Amino acid sequence: MSMTSFPRISTPAGIVPDQAPSWNRQRHSQMPSHRYRDVYSRVEVPLTTRDWPTNRLTSAPLWVPVDLRDGNQALAEPMDPARKRRFFELMVAMGYKEIEVGYPSASQTDYDFVRLIAESDIAPEDVTVVVFTPARRDLIERTVASIRGIVNPVVIHMYTATAPTWRSMVLGYEPAELKQLILSGGRDVWELAGGMPNVRFEFSPEVFNLTEPDFVLDICDAMTELWQATPERPVILNLPATVEVATPNVYADQIEYMHRNLSRRDSVILSVHPHNDRGTGIACAELAVLAGAQRVEGCIFGNGERTGNVDIATLALNLHAQGVDPMIDFSDIDEIRRTVEYCNRIEVHSRHPYVGDLVHTAFSGTHQDAIKKGFAEHRTRAVAEGRPEGEIAWRVPYLPIDPADIGRDYDAVIRVNSQSGKGGIAYLLETEYGVELPRRLQIDFARHVQQHTDTTGAEVTAAELWAVFDRVYLGSPSDAATTTAITLVGYDTAETGIAETDTGSHTRITLRVDGEEHTSAHTTGGPLEALTAALDAHGVGIDVVSLHQTSIGSGNTSDALTLLEHRTADGGAWSAGRGRSVLTASLSAVIAAANSVDSAVRPEAVR
Repeated sequence: MSMTSFPRISTPAGIVPDQAPSWNRQRHSQMPSHRYRDVYSRVEVPLTTRDWPTNRLTSAPLWVPVDLRDGNQALAEPMDPARKRRFFELMVAMGYKEIEVGYPSASQTDYDFVRLIAESDIAPEDVTVVVFTPARRDLIERTVASIRGIVNPVVIHMYTATAPTWRSMVLGYEPAELKQLILSGGRDVWELAGGMPNVRFEFSPEVFNLTEPDFVLDICDAMTELWQATPERPVILNLPATVEVATPNVYADQIEYMHRNLSRRDSVILSVHPHNDRGTGIACAELAVLAGAQRVEGCIFGNGERTGNVDIATLALNLHAQGVDPMIDFSDIDEIRRTVEYCNRIEVHSRHPYVGDLVHTAFSGTHQDAIKKGFAEHRTRAVAEGRPEGEIAWRVPYLPIDPADIGRDYDAVIRVNSQSGKGGIAYLLETEYGVELPRRLQIDFARHVQQHTDTTGAEVTAAELWAVFDRVYLGSPSDAATTTAITLVGYDTAETGIAETDTGSHTRITLRVDGEEHTSAHTTGGPLEALTAALDAHGVGIDVVSLHQTSIGSGNTSDALTLLEHRTADGGAWSAGRGRSVLTASLSAVIAAANSVDSAVRPEAVR
């Protein structure tokens, strides 16, 4: 046998189009990519060895939601006081211990909200309040005025952009001049609030990730000296990826360089604030923590300017999925989502990690089959270990966490459309109706459902699945004008009053065939054998292969359901019967089979 030879695939680091292997030589696009400089040449990190690739996430960082400031300023319609308060109360209830509450020098609404915290008890005493200010004296004065009277721990967060483009184009400063501006702002903060025992300080070199490493290191060290950082009163140095421009490993290198080289490292809380311009904000934050960051600023579900701030809900639940306590309560994630949507007036996408409507939902047949088997194995292990299912190690395929952990039920885990398979269909019937289908029937039924979904092009509900099952296997007519050709009018057995001396019969069967009633007596076998014999006498042979008993629903009021497999000229076929007793259900299944066989042989039999 000859085998096709394929080129060996390799992707050497630093590959460029002209060096691409033959299998990857594609035509150049019309995108003007040459206009953009390689970010690696803009910010070269003097790091020759690195620890972050081998580190592991073993505990949660300090989470700082900035929804009320950074997220709020990115809204088309900023929050009014009522929405701000509702959002703040949500974050407190979830367990956040440090919350950036506003930019009090930028708007009266923010100033008034900080005053509300000062003059009420909406902030528990263990919650640290963060306020944001530029490095400008009049705005610092306004910020300090807003926090007077707050008994909670307070962080005054001062920022200034430091990257070359911002220095020259936006601020108009040379590096030495910018450093003096920052230190001047830092002195103002210290002068106005250094004597407040409950106040600590935070500095952000905005656009840190595009700033020369040694320049930003020099400024950060100057700020920790100015603010007299100590282990008892540490300074927060927050290093933002304000505009995400490089792969996450570059940001990790930048953070590790700072982590290794900062002065007074034991008196610094190293913080990060990634944005999501390249769609890798989550990765940047996780790698930054591996590289030495102790604190992460972001927004719940990732709201923010442009493509948003890093999503601290996803970050926390990523830890949860790795067996690390995120230290934040997401046990009712739908209530969290409803509140965030109300406050931001932005809908959370249905595919958003963890919280989206469809993130725990499988439409694909292979996924559904694996999930169904995973649930079954999970229940089996719980029984074997004698513990509740919620305490058993989670390992269900395609579901990284148990939806129940975040308040979701299993109703929407498997949904059926044209991409679905037998596993998903069987799962829905079992969870909604208690009906367990044998594997061969799952395969047969999936074919009928596929025909239905191909016709409608829509998702199928459990009720619609049952309607298809009813029509195909229970023999319920799809058109009210049609009637079945064969009907079981009644049956009597010795146990219900027929004496064995009555012509020696054990079972009497009465059938209506094409509108005429026929009664026959049978002396061998049970009622099922009697019925098949009666049908055979009318030219309708039913060769039963197997019977499977189940029920519809649960409890004393549930109906019995018999699933019958029988041989036909084309192979195997299935029918079903429903009744108050197993016997009635089984006889009904035989009649359903008879009608399917009879209509196949004589199409005019069903009118």
